Amino acid sequence: MSKPTLPPPVFPANPSRIVLTGFMGAGKTTVGALLAERLGWDFFDSDFLVEARAGMTVADFFERRGEAAFRHLEALVIREARNPGSEGQFVLALGGGALEMPATRDFLASLTGTLIVFLEAPLETMIARCASHADGPVRPVLADRALLAERWSQRLPWYRQAHLTIGTAELSPHAVVERIVQELEQFRSGLKNELEAPHSTSRDRDKPEVTA
Repeated sequence: MSKPTLPPPVFPANPSRIVLTGFMGAGKTTVGALLAERLGWDFFDSDFLVEARAGMTVADFFERRGEAAFRHLEALVIREARNPGSEGQFVLALGGGALEMPATRDFLASLTGTLIVFLEAPLETMIARCASHADGPVRPVLADRALLAERWSQRLPWYRQAHLTIGTAELSPHAVVERIVQELEQFRSGLKNELEAPHSTSRDRDKPEVTA
């Protein structure tokens, strides 16, 4: 596995974009929509963008054209998700495997003012969430638990490059949103205090990790 190229874990001072990463079942789509509503920002989901572009579901795309073609289209729509609102502020939920593509990692690394949040939960918890959603997307990969575990392990180093990690296993989607907002507010408050201190010196904030 090549060396990660995501941004160093230094909280952006005033983010105008929030990108949610994590494995399937982590809650990215649900949390992302709620977070965008809470902040008054636009919301994008890379899977929905792929489906709109391809004219078929993600499951159908995988079956007809394969994963490699899907990842290339996914990387393209993620780059195009920057179509801004009035101020260009948005929340973007990435597909679970999006960070496997160097183009996507490079794109995220190039964005300024972007907070990357890893929504973390035990693998079995995420599998159970996916299996319990009768009206959710079709996920044939759920039948192969060994492959799921392998992919989770392979992707974990990329996920852990995020600025902020939120443990979601024991939290409702609304509670996850509140944790993210709290972290933003606490960081901004701490930064403001540092700037106003008469003899303060600049220093990087350690990567925060919030667990349930």
